[in-house]
Amino acid sequence: MAREETDTNLISTPHILVVDDDERIRGLLARYLLDNGCVVLSAANAQEAKSMLTVSEVDLAVLDIMMPGQTGLDLASDLRESGFEWPILFLTALGESSDRIAGLEVGADDYLAKPFEPKELLLRIRALLRRTMKKVSHTTAQKVQIGTLIFNTENGALLAEGGQDVFLTDAERELLMMMAKNVGKTLSREDLSAISGVNSARAVDVQITRLRRKIEQGGDAATRYLQTVRGQGYVLRGRPL
Repeated sequence: MAREETDTNLISTPHILVVDDDERIRGLLARYLLDNGCVVLSAANAQEAKSMLTVSEVDLAVLDIMMPGQTGLDLASDLRESGFEWPILFLTALGESSDRIAGLEVGADDYLAKPFEPKELLLRIRALLRRTMKKVSHTTAQKVQIGTLIFNTENGALLAEGGQDVFLTDAERELLMMMAKNVGKTLSREDLSAISGVNSARAVDVQITRLRRKIEQGGDAATRYLQTVRGQGYVLRGRPL
């Protein structure tokens, strides 16, 4: 499967969750999406998917419907109820209009029946991501939610639940400011080294480690919000308010 032409209006290095009990389909999708610039998380069932989402943020989920245990419909419903706001695309052998309606009713954004053309799936994913980027780029919000924390890009304040201030050094504040203004976009170490007091790639890594300890609930062991994009840099997963 060849790499398709890139789209500059998309999230840089989108993180895609693929949930399907068919190992062959998971493998094919993962390889194709990886070849086309995505980071892919794969799960064989709803339980695995939920476990992954406790430690990782994604930009879009591709779900099968007919799975052992909890169905894709149930999973989508649970994700929406838990606050998952990113696009959901159903990829399933159930192609009747009633099935599509059921998928849309639980919060799906798109529906593609199997068998499918990989390029069509990629184009649908890109269309959904473009809509997401438009929502983000059109917002005038000065605050970004990062898990249970709220960061104010106007005054640089990071607040925990209850309004308690989280202490940031000047370098940490500038680093978080740059990343919060580029939510979902991968920034290279060179980009981030432009802030004052951080003049090398190694210094960026040190500041990222320190910042993670303050914004990740699990410390360095869990990187749900401040993620490393191998070979490229770092990306902040948050939600503009």
